[in-house]
Amino acid sequence: MSAPAMHDIVVRCETILTVDDSRRVLEDGWIAVTGDRIAAIGTGAPPEGRTVIDRPGLIALPGLVDAHSHAGHGLVRAAGDGDGDLWFRICERIYAGPATPSFWRAEADLALLERLMAGVTTAVSLLGGGPDVLRTDTPAAGDAHCAATRDAGLRTVMAVGPGRLPFPRTFGPDGRQVAFRDQLDVSADLIARHDDVLGRGTGVALILPVYAGHHMDDHAAEIRTMSRDIRDLQDRTGVLFTQDGHRGGTIALAAELDLLTPRAALSHSVDLVEADFATLVATGASIIHNPSAIMSILGRCPVPELIEAGVTVCLGSDAGAPDRGFDMFRHMAQAMHYHRRHFRDPNVLPEGKVLEMCTRDAARALGLEAEIGSLEVGKKADIVLLNGRSAHLWPPVMPLNRVTHFAGAADVSTVIVDGRVVLRDRIPQHVSADDILGAAAAEADRVFAACGMADTRREGSETWSAARRTGSGYAPSGSRR
Repeated sequence: MSAPAMHDIVVRCETILTVDDSRRVLEDGWIAVTGDRIAAIGTGAPPEGRTVIDRPGLIALPGLVDAHSHAGHGLVRAAGDGDGDLWFRICERIYAGPATPSFWRAEADLALLERLMAGVTTAVSLLGGGPDVLRTDTPAAGDAHCAATRDAGLRTVMAVGPGRLPFPRTFGPDGRQVAFRDQLDVSADLIARHDDVLGRGTGVALILPVYAGHHMDDHAAEIRTMSRDIRDLQDRTGVLFTQDGHRGGTIALAAELDLLTPRAALSHSVDLVEADFATLVATGASIIHNPSAIMSILGRCPVPELIEAGVTVCLGSDAGAPDRGFDMFRHMAQAMHYHRRHFRDPNVLPEGKVLEMCTRDAARALGLEAEIGSLEVGKKADIVLLNGRSAHLWPPVMPLNRVTHFAGAADVSTVIVDGRVVLRDRIPQHVSADDILGAAAAEADRVFAACGMADTRREGSETWSAARRTGSGYAPSGSRR
């Protein structure tokens, strides 16, 4: 009789939240990893492994998925001191101007470090943001972003595409003018060279700014042509299509522009109308809910109603600025409280469902449900281990409740991606946190100085004592778009 196979990694856990088809919760369990795949899951005596991870109180989850964020935001965190319109102008000035490839590399390194420490193993990241600045004038920003992802050992789907009308748009320190076709060609190049999220960790998606009816009044022919070109490129490449900032009626318009398929994932999506609901059901497009975002203050994404209509809804962080971060545990708790308060009903959005929204549902929205999103034999070994032996996670009962209400990024102990240990006992295994933090601080100082906006990084006196600031705040998204 031959000896049993030796696995590469064996993890022993107090609790395993598989989020598999049966939603099994295993006590005193183990997970065996061979190569980049989960080879076995069980309870009781574990098999042998070359590397054994075993400490009291570990809780295992699938790698968390952040389905909507923005590259760049990590280095403009909190700028503008609560003045939302100023913050958007800062983003536009920096992203389209002095943000050289070194900026995009430093910001990506910082965002990936934060994700790593929070157990986020897969994320969608728009290459820019603010007032629809997508840095696809050349491939350099995208190349830098993808290089950071590969070095970190995580997975990122980088969303690229053209900016908003009118064209040409101006980019770089030299103010070079760039046409829609230029940005589309750069996006196609980035897809051809980097779209391999399950192999090298670098996926690529396409994005087009959200357009509303009033845009069609003046630019219908241009918008239809751009939409057709984006859809043609998506059809040729098979990549995900995403959009940022839908609200009442714009989802129905996106379908009219032939942009929506089951390979479409739409963020924010607040104050939806009946035609938007019908469109989502008919097209199979998914919704990315961002409960901690400013847009969720200005409007409401009807998450429970969408789920009950059969629409796939997942969670996104909306990135690390101006007032949030990549802690998906925070966003799970925020989502539950947000919708329970709306309905005045604590039974809305149960704990298991909200965990699904940043694991298996997010994987489905990205078209990756066969490979990630749950702990199952044959799937990619993307595993997050929490240290459950903490006062705020005690007593050791009701693990779904503990994880979704009380856990946070700081509870992440170990992270495995593709069968590689990338964080062990909260120590990154392949990147230097000190180097990343130093480079990020230097790049942020450089770009704010280059724009003459260093003063926007100081907190004003109005943050104290009064119930609200005066002269600052976020205008509704529709007023900018």
